[in-house]
Amino acid sequence: MPAPRFDLPNPDFETQPYWDAAREHRLLIQRCTACGRHQFYPRPFCAKCWSTDIEWVEASGSATLYSFSVVHQNDLPPFPERVPYVAAVVDLAEGPRMISNITGCKRENLEIGMALQVAFEEIADEVAIPVFQPAAP
Repeated sequence: MPAPRFDLPNPDFETQPYWDAAREHRLLIQRCTACGRHQFYPRPFCAKCWSTDIEWVEASGSATLYSFSVVHQNDLPPFPERVPYVAAVVDLAEGPRMISNITGCKRENLEIGMALQVAFEEIADEVAIPVFQPAAP
């Protein structure tokens, strides 16, 4: 029996649209129609004004690197085969922060504040996750 995978999403009612869009290589976030604020992670109300008038919108995919850490050890399957990897917090152009990975860049070239662009990594059949890469100059 194969080891359980800890990198696969477990979508629920709130997150299913996000994961469906990711499979299509689109990054969705929520926007409050009452106050206009964008938010991430998905939830049924606005974290600013508490309105339940929330809609899904496609994000631009542009972001800046807020923080990162190079992970050298992770014992949960399938991460041992992926180390070292870069875990990061990025500021989306629309405002929210999200946690992701940085790919397509040597670790020594990472700089806080650098421009990033979303990309998608296929991690299993029918599962794609958003990752970020340096934005084209």
